[in-house]
Amino acid sequence: MELEGLRVGPPLPARPGLRQKPDQAGGVVTEVHHRPKRGWIWNQFFVLEEHIGPEAQYVGKLHSNSDKGDGSVRYILTGEGAGTIFIIDEVTGDIQAMKSLDREKKTHYVLHAQAIDRHTNKPLEPESEFIIKVQDINDNAPKFPDGPFVAAVPEMSEVGTSVFQVTATDADDPTYGNSARVVYSILQGQPYFSVDPKSGVIRTALANMDREAREHYAVVIQAKDMAGQIGGLSGSTTINITLTDVNDNPPKFSQKNYQLYVAESVQVGKPVGKIKANDEDLGMNAEIKYSITNSDGASMFSISTDRETREGVISLRKPLNYEKKKAYTLHIEGVNTHLDPGFSYLGPYKDSTTLKITVGDVDEPPAFSMDFYIMDVYENAPAGTEVGAVTARDPDSTNSAIRYFIDRSLHGDMYFNIDTHSGAIKTTQILDREEMAWHNITVIASEVDNPSLLSHVPVTVQVLDVNDNPPKLATEDEVIVCESTRPGQVIQTISAVDKDDFANGPRFSFALLRDIPVNPNFTLKDNEDSTVSVVSRRRRFSRALQELYQLPVVVWDGGEPALSSTGTLTLRVCACARGARVRTCQSEAFLSSAGLSTGALIAILLCIVILLVIVVLFITLRRSKKEPLIISEEDVRENVVTYDDEGGGEEDTEAFDIIALRNPEAAEELKFRRDVRPEALQQAPRGPWSPSLPPDEVDVHAFLKQRLAEADMDTSVPPYDSLQTYAYEGRGSHAGSISSLDSAATRSEQDYTYLDDWGPEFQKLAELYGESESELN
Repeated sequence: MELEGLRVGPPLPARPGLRQKPDQAGGVVTEVHHRPKRGWIWNQFFVLEEHIGPEAQYVGKLHSNSDKGDGSVRYILTGEGAGTIFIIDEVTGDIQAMKSLDREKKTHYVLHAQAIDRHTNKPLEPESEFIIKVQDINDNAPKFPDGPFVAAVPEMSEVGTSVFQVTATDADDPTYGNSARVVYSILQGQPYFSVDPKSGVIRTALANMDREAREHYAVVIQAKDMAGQIGGLSGSTTINITLTDVNDNPPKFSQKNYQLYVAESVQVGKPVGKIKANDEDLGMNAEIKYSITNSDGASMFSISTDRETREGVISLRKPLNYEKKKAYTLHIEGVNTHLDPGFSYLGPYKDSTTLKITVGDVDEPPAFSMDFYIMDVYENAPAGTEVGAVTARDPDSTNSAIRYFIDRSLHGDMYFNIDTHSGAIKTTQILDREEMAWHNITVIASEVDNPSLLSHVPVTVQVLDVNDNPPKLATEDEVIVCESTRPGQVIQTISAVDKDDFANGPRFSFALLRDIPVNPNFTLKDNEDSTVSVVSRRRRFSRALQELYQLPVVVWDGGEPALSSTGTLTLRVCACARGARVRTCQSEAFLSSAGLSTGALIAILLCIVILLVIVVLFITLRRSKKEPLIISEEDVRENVVTYDDEGGGEEDTEAFDIIALRNPEAAEELKFRRDVRPEALQQAPRGPWSPSLPPDEVDVHAFLKQRLAEADMDTSVPPYDSLQTYAYEGRGSHAGSISSLDSAATRSEQDYTYLDDWGPEFQKLAELYGESESELN
């Protein structure tokens, strides 16, 4: 049994066992003969990709040694592409490819072949697996998947500096022939750049490429397969190369001399002009620091760098004065701040220029001789006293006359006037230091030739003090004197106050009024610190004999001349406990401090009288209404409250009518207690009833006894409580009294003498309890 396979493809080298012959498509078919063996005998089959012929492409032939050529053997093909891409002749076993194949999509197909008996459908041989490989052809050009590319290289780089590397891919089979062997070449970008044919590394090919001359380059690189041979496929990409900046250019001023006009009225610190040095570099390589190198210009002007525009901003450092100096010359230098040592040979990286500044004359406002003025004047000085003077001048060459005014919009007071021509400031009225010690005014100066030019200056006037206020005692409060005061004991230390300045105030001196004879009760002791102590001269004072003492005290200040005043010190005698704590006279002191006048007391009394009259009228009107007759003052409504349970609620307010008590005939039937249950009320028997007394012989006592007997005889009424006579609560009752009135009347054996030691706060309480105890005794 023998199997013959066919291999379709390019010619193979001649070797034993192979025989080649041409096919109909112009190719070569190689017949492979194997030695006979049992079962399937097959070779690996090949098929060319991208076949575009009109007929199906012959792949190979399957043959079983069981096939006698009589058509009894049937060949079946299964697996990948069987029946669609690959078909087999069931009789001959020839396999053909019906479609064009692409190796880049699928490189091989796995199929299964089987030979069965056509009549019995039984397999003649076991199923066998074989592979059909798709043979590659050069049908894919190299590609740059990530292009185009962007690269950068510093300017002035040396030849051979690596810039970028490109890599192309080829979808063909790299293991078969040269279809995927790529070679690189440069199509555009010479003579500036070159590319390595094998690695695709792009390098600089020209030295000292200058970014300022040309910054961007477009380099086109080609990749060609088949090792660059003729007929190979190719692809290209573009690399955009940018030269990055290095500091290889120094700053340059466009001119060697500049001119600038500046008005003398420009404020200090304001910019007056700009100057710029050009630097062709970029970023920090173009940063420039400007400076003024000559001292004459640097003292009047300063220069700084604007980071955005890289300009030198010239500012005024001191005020300009056209009349003093009309022009300035500045030597300005611009230097790069970031230097590259690799390019220092291209230096120096600085440049200088000259700037001439011309000062322009401007009509300036008047200039005061001082920035501010401080003046002073004594208080009580007569109106028209000169305080001081301000002076101003015209700084211009015209030297115009000056006029002075006080700015009334800021200071509405009229304490001062100013002489329009001389600038002398005078008072308009008498000043009082105690009312206002400082005055702030603003003086305006204007030129006669140009009144619109104004200058302002602040003027502060201090009002100096004179001794025009006598001192006074610092307090008018009463001084407490204890009854047990000893001779020489300090009762109170007093001081004085003075509205004048400190120089005309302390040190204060004190003395008793000399017109009065020597005071036998008190004297003064100077403490030599502007205070004086009131000292007792008696051993003991009696509040009962004399409660108040008046002590006239004369006080002098330390001014020139010295002023004095007399104040009266009120001393009140009080009872004091141990430690000089006041026990009594607090209420009297409180009343005296209230200070009610006679008119106020009369008004209070009138209000009290009016209130009493209104109360009397109201009571009279109520008594005039129709009410039940009341015979005497004993006809007062009393409440007999039932206490069948604690907290009787609303039942506690129920009461007997006193009229019913005094007129027993008005009661038609017995009245039981309200706290008896309803069923008990219905079954309760009536007690005996005694005949009523005549109206003129009414006896309340007998009536109450009768009611008490009825209640005691009523068996249905439980003993809730005993009957109480509330006029004598607590007498004869098993329950204790809850009345505060009764407890107040009880005699106490408590000793309240210890209240005397509690101090003046409890003095009144001790006296009350002491008096009550003495009365009981």
